[in-house]
Amino acid sequence: MKRLRHFLTVTDVSDSQLRQLLQEAAKAKRQRRYRPLALSGKVVALVFQKPSMRTRVAFEVAVLQLGGSVIYLGQDDIQLGQREPIKDVARVLSRYVDAIVARTFSHEDVETFAAHSRVPVINGLSDLWHPCQALADLLTLQEYFGRLRGLRVAYVGDGNNVLHSLLDGCAMLGVHVSVATPPRYRPDARIWAAASRRAKPHGARLAWCADPRQAVRGADVLYTDVWVSMGQERQRATRLKLFRPYQVNQALLRLAKPGCRVMHCLPAHRGEEITQDVLEGPRSLVIDQAENRLHAQKALLAFLLGWRLEAGGSRQ
Repeated sequence: MKRLRHFLTVTDVSDSQLRQLLQEAAKAKRQRRYRPLALSGKVVALVFQKPSMRTRVAFEVAVLQLGGSVIYLGQDDIQLGQREPIKDVARVLSRYVDAIVARTFSHEDVETFAAHSRVPVINGLSDLWHPCQALADLLTLQEYFGRLRGLRVAYVGDGNNVLHSLLDGCAMLGVHVSVATPPRYRPDARIWAAASRRAKPHGARLAWCADPRQAVRGADVLYTDVWVSMGQERQRATRLKLFRPYQVNQALLRLAKPGCRVMHCLPAHRGEEITQDVLEGPRSLVIDQAENRLHAQKALLAFLLGWRLEAGGSRQ
């Protein structure tokens, strides 16, 4: 019997499994009919506290193209954690469906789902991690540079869930990451420490500084994200003031390596964390990066529900 496996953070898979997932994602992008029967007869539930365009559509299309069916349950449908405890929702829902994608405000809620579910749970986003985005990011880097090990990514802005998952994935695959955030918005200290330990045996270096100009020097990729995420609207005025020096613009891009590419997980607030000319410029990978959510999530779903990746790389 296949061992139950959840995907709550990137580190829920091994280094070799992560590399194989990326290989499969690249194959899914090349082959429109990638594993078309992998989810035949299976149903995936999307349980979303937060609205989403990319996560929802990419998962729905992925499930359908893999031969499965999908049910979407928004906050108005299920009122997660309000009408009844999350553990009850998880225990009942997992009797009906074959996998659950949970998009929540609190990562603790995703962990509660996984702890009480009898089917795989995928983290579609939480306040601490966004592992599906990291899969797409790594696929995009691999696609454009032909390699991952030794690349240098500069991340400028808020030390948020997108950065946490990016740190995990880059550390596991030998990608250097330089981070520039205001001191009070550094990435979570425990997540940073764990990623730093994980990076060492893979030859990756993680570095933080408060100066974005220092962080981007020599970077192959310049990555940013919104300064005000859902649930942080009351902090908007404070955040906009503190993050203004961290805007990704032409002046900052010129300090990076010639030909440096630009990434953003979208949606973008043009004129805030990134300027229109950079976002829409020839170095931008953001639309390809968004497309790669579909291919990465197809590989992930096929892995969880259709086939296995062993630690040594063999398939069952």
